[in-house]
Amino acid sequence: MTTIVTESIILPELTTDEMARYSRHLILPEVGMEGQQKLKAAKVLCVGTGGLGSPMALYLAAAGIGTLGLVDFDVVDASNLQRQIIHSTKDIGRKKLDSAEEKLTALNPALKVVKHETMLSSANALEILKDYDVVADGTDNFPTRYLVNDACVLTGKPNVYGSIFRFEGQASVFATKEGPCYRCLYPEPPPPGLVPSCAEGGVLGILPGLVGVIQATEVIKLILGKGDALIGRLLLVDALNMRFRELKLRKNPECPVCGPNPTVTKLIDYEQFCGITPAAQETNVKNGIPQLTVKELKARLDAGEDVQLIDVREPYEAQIAQIGGKLIPKGDVPNRLAEIDRNREVVVHCKSGGRSQQIAELLKQAGYERVANVAGGITAWSNEIDPSVPKY
Repeated sequence: MTTIVTESIILPELTTDEMARYSRHLILPEVGMEGQQKLKAAKVLCVGTGGLGSPMALYLAAAGIGTLGLVDFDVVDASNLQRQIIHSTKDIGRKKLDSAEEKLTALNPALKVVKHETMLSSANALEILKDYDVVADGTDNFPTRYLVNDACVLTGKPNVYGSIFRFEGQASVFATKEGPCYRCLYPEPPPPGLVPSCAEGGVLGILPGLVGVIQATEVIKLILGKGDALIGRLLLVDALNMRFRELKLRKNPECPVCGPNPTVTKLIDYEQFCGITPAAQETNVKNGIPQLTVKELKARLDAGEDVQLIDVREPYEAQIAQIGGKLIPKGDVPNRLAEIDRNREVVVHCKSGGRSQQIAELLKQAGYERVANVAGGITAWSNEIDPSVPKY
């Protein structure tokens, strides 16, 4: 069993109040007095205080972790509250770090919270990670997952990984000496836009609670040096059918990061690695498709221009919010091309611009000469044009 307590340290004493607080731990032979002291001495970094980070941070604080680092730069939005249980309605518009710190210290006043109000990047990751014993990855995008993985390998920190989408989740422990890393499982990122984000595809609010608690459990096991950690194992969670499956993982001897002959020996440009074009280069054209801002679209519609607006969201999404256009769900477009006039300009939109970009590229390949994508989709329309259009 891997343990992160590998060097001789003087464990902190427990106060009388702490012994009362953690009495249910102290009577567990696998924890006991020494184990609780290890938890008090431990420093854990939670990357993200969102869906996964919320339950992770709360349970780690409750368990008696001594120092909890939080990395986040976002503010609380109403759409977060369905799953990000560390935040509440009164926190809307507030920095997530401040909201999280308030709840964590209310739960455990002895907890030391270290706030890193920044986007984790290649420029700061190694400096931030160096002071912690274990890293818990609660991020929701591929560039940051690869960044966290590589930084953990380079600094020798275990990476307690979790991810969620719709009704399914994954959890594992990467970057230990004897186990594989995230790149061993996913050597290459998926093409940009192939895997929808939770904002595009949705997520059952309870699911990050399930996965986040699994991650917190793995963190505690690593600190205690007890049990069988998810090293070399990928736990798959199917919340809709309430099934758990497990896949065995092995180190990739040719892994460019954790293999015997690594080629990645420093942090790289992870946006570029994942094929994501910098925003400054996407403003007007992306993959050959003109990008219309919502303000430009409104101006053209108000001017009465002959624009064929196509909505590629699902019918249940159209029931929530609409800005007009013919509804043809993304999956139906290839079989319904006859409904889209080739002689008129086609402008495609969806919730946030991802699916519509893919369909715009498909139409271009199918011979449509004038195709544009609405950058930001209905979310941008609600933010910039008409706040009465619901965001979801």
